[in-house]
Amino acid sequence: MARLCTLASGSKGNSTYISAGSGDIIVDAGISYKSFVTALECAGGDISKLQAIAITHTHTDHIKGLKTFLKNVKIPVIASELTLKYLCENNWLPPDTKLIAADNGVTIGDIKIDFFATSHDAEGSGGYVVNFSDGRRAAVCTDLGVMTDDIRQKLYGCNAVVIESNHDVDMLQHGPYPAHLKLRILSEEGHLSNNACATELPQLLKSGTTRIILGHLSEENNTPLLARSAAKTMLSQIGAQEGIDYILETAKQKTVGVTVF
Repeated sequence: MARLCTLASGSKGNSTYISAGSGDIIVDAGISYKSFVTALECAGGDISKLQAIAITHTHTDHIKGLKTFLKNVKIPVIASELTLKYLCENNWLPPDTKLIAADNGVTIGDIKIDFFATSHDAEGSGGYVVNFSDGRRAAVCTDLGVMTDDIRQKLYGCNAVVIESNHDVDMLQHGPYPAHLKLRILSEEGHLSNNACATELPQLLKSGTTRIILGHLSEENNTPLLARSAAKTMLSQIGAQEGIDYILETAKQKTVGVTVF
């Protein structure tokens, strides 16, 4: 049994726990160490089994708890070379931290971790596909900006995927954010909308993905209902039924979500 657990997901902090029994990893540490420990315990995780932490990018909602985390949990940090450079130069890491560049893939024990680049506005930004020895695969794919063919090819065939469904375009455009921030979010260096995410799901399902977790939902410009509705509408167009052909979940900011795959 493998599990993908969103410990926190949203603009206030992000962290995901992935486990297949033989090895566990964390993706991002955007919450406090205390909150991390509490969430991991709620997810049934064992901190002593963690083998590495992978960082997607350097925005604070993905790394603000990283230094304290690493002072307490002595495991390697995996990230793109540009992200590792930033973390080192800006004092985000304890001095004894082991660093592993992710750009060309990483093997930790019997886990293979593939990195893919994203166009989000943080230098070295990316996502991860985690491959376990029994053939199961899971991906964390948020803060995209825009979906690319390279990312699609990485995601296809994954059993479980956390994929960004950040905002409802109408809510964003008519909401309180200043114009420059709206333009950033809507740009190719920003975030994936509900509709943009939903458009990707039919082919993802056809490729073998049966566990879909909508992640990084904006608390100001989205709702779980709107994100789910967009996703289900697109999936229904290929005749797919929730609970039969796929399981659809929305990751929450403060609630642990556990997906078995």
